[in-house]
Amino acid sequence: MAVNILMVCLGNICRSPLAEGILQSKLPKEKFIVDSAGTGDWHAGQQPDKRSIATAKNRGLDITHQRARQIKVSDFEKFDYIYVMDTSNYNNVAKLAPNNITKAKISLMMDALYPEQGTEVPDPYFGGNDGFEKVYDMLDEACTIVANNLLKKH
Repeated sequence: MAVNILMVCLGNICRSPLAEGILQSKLPKEKFIVDSAGTGDWHAGQQPDKRSIATAKNRGLDITHQRARQIKVSDFEKFDYIYVMDTSNYNNVAKLAPNNITKAKISLMMDALYPEQGTEVPDPYFGGNDGFEKVYDMLDEACTIVANNLLKKH
């Protein structure tokens, strides 16, 4: 049985698609399924932001197959781990959690690097390309730790 991991940001077009692609590249596909979602539905059905696609492509990842979607309550049953990009995402996702057991599945992405410091992955949407590069580097570092921890557990 595969381990299911969900990456969540605000619109599911910038940070979480990058996190999905990065983590997916670090884990064996036959044992781990990685997906992403947003807390909002503004971009549902759309590809990731062209800057996320370009940043991923520059690093050897293709995320063009991804499509944005909004997180839903049923995701708490499907996914074993839910990683959110910032405190606002955490609060919005936690409000959806059916109970404390499912709420315990939620973690801040950067807690992998900086446990319990509340470090956030900044939203690069309103900035330039350099913000996407910075976000990629942050996510790559965090995803390496997450992947290593998951491989040890599973």
